[in-house]
Amino acid sequence: MNNSISKNPISRRLFLKYGAFMSASIAGPIFFTGCGVDPVTGKKQLMMVSKQQEIGIDKQQSSFQFSSDYGITRDAKINQYVSDVGKRLLPNVHRPDMPYNFHCVNATYINAYAFPGGSIAVTRGILLKLDNEAQLASLLGHELGHINARHMAEQISKGRLSSMLVSGLSIAASSHGSGVGELTQQLGMLGQGLLLSRYSRDNEREADYLGNEYMVKAGYPSKGFVGLMEMLDSLHKESPGSAQVLFSTHPMSVERLSSAVQREKGVYRQTKDYPLNRERYMDNIAFLRAKKEGIELLQQGEKHLVKKEYDKAENTFKKSIHKLKYDYTAHILMSKCLMLRKKPAKALAYANTAKKLYPAEAQGYYIAGIASSELKKYGKAYQNFSKCDELLPGNPQMTFYKGYCLDKKGDNDPAANNYMLYLKKINYQPNKYSRYAYNRLKEWGYAQ
Repeated sequence: MNNSISKNPISRRLFLKYGAFMSASIAGPIFFTGCGVDPVTGKKQLMMVSKQQEIGIDKQQSSFQFSSDYGITRDAKINQYVSDVGKRLLPNVHRPDMPYNFHCVNATYINAYAFPGGSIAVTRGILLKLDNEAQLASLLGHELGHINARHMAEQISKGRLSSMLVSGLSIAASSHGSGVGELTQQLGMLGQGLLLSRYSRDNEREADYLGNEYMVKAGYPSKGFVGLMEMLDSLHKESPGSAQVLFSTHPMSVERLSSAVQREKGVYRQTKDYPLNRERYMDNIAFLRAKKEGIELLQQGEKHLVKKEYDKAENTFKKSIHKLKYDYTAHILMSKCLMLRKKPAKALAYANTAKKLYPAEAQGYYIAGIASSELKKYGKAYQNFSKCDELLPGNPQMTFYKGYCLDKKGDNDPAANNYMLYLKKINYQPNKYSRYAYNRLKEWGYAQ
């Protein structure tokens, strides 16, 4: 028996007590009451989140969302281009001292998003929908607007996002607690927009106003912002399902488009001859545009996954991989699909290929861990979960999975250490995983 655990066995009463106060124990250290000054309007506002806390939330959550979106693209030219366009806007923002960073992520769904500390990402899907650099500047300007108006901090202060602060730490959790044998159900959840703020219409209006201001002051024509709004309005009317996450996080309306047109014809009419920089945009995303057909197949395959049409999804992903032989996202999606089709051996092969294609991204190891567990290869599963935990630290679920693998191998002492650590990380919150871990600890004499 491991003495470091047995000296302080946990009781069922303690287990339930801590679970009952889970929300309080999480929220307590994060919030404080106070007044702040709106950096845009200069007016006093009730603000319960400090700048340092905004940055901390960003650091904690953005890495999980980026991984959920299959990692930051390894196309250095596109990533640098997005960053360069974003940085051109920064001399004009209201909060120039934030640690801004701009990325393109590998996800194929249509979206862009921001975290409160300055992290901004655009997906490959939305880059293929834009027509010029001015539209990209408009998109990034809009996200900067959310950060500078402190919209996410405002929602947190109003208690709207308290669950988000810890949701990233359970990003891999499913609804089953009997081990990892039923975790394939989780793979149907694509994670799109998992940690993203749902903005109000008022938030969108303000972010549009600020984004339009930022991009114009950076030398872009206001017609670029109108072009972005026209594209979004067209998607909203003709194919809302193709941008479901975008419109759930960023509500679209005819008013947003008409307001952009009014600004272009009114206050920003002097910008009509500013360059849109279409050719420069197309040159910088040329490699991505060459993948357009394969990416559109991935989008179709994801729609099949959501509808649980797994046979159609598998066939579509096969076609995509034929066109995108070295695409990390394509291999991860195929691996997920095969797990859902109860083909863990084939899924593991695709996950292993994904690991080779993008060794610094966590999802490949996560899926490989699940597939290996399904195949009862618990040593390999443990290695994969450990690597996932190393690349994307802070997820207590990985601690549970490592404990489970050790448990199945018969290594009770290290398994118990992981189970106990898992329970402590989640503050003994009752769920099916924690109950499984607690019951195993009780069986082994580590819990009362």
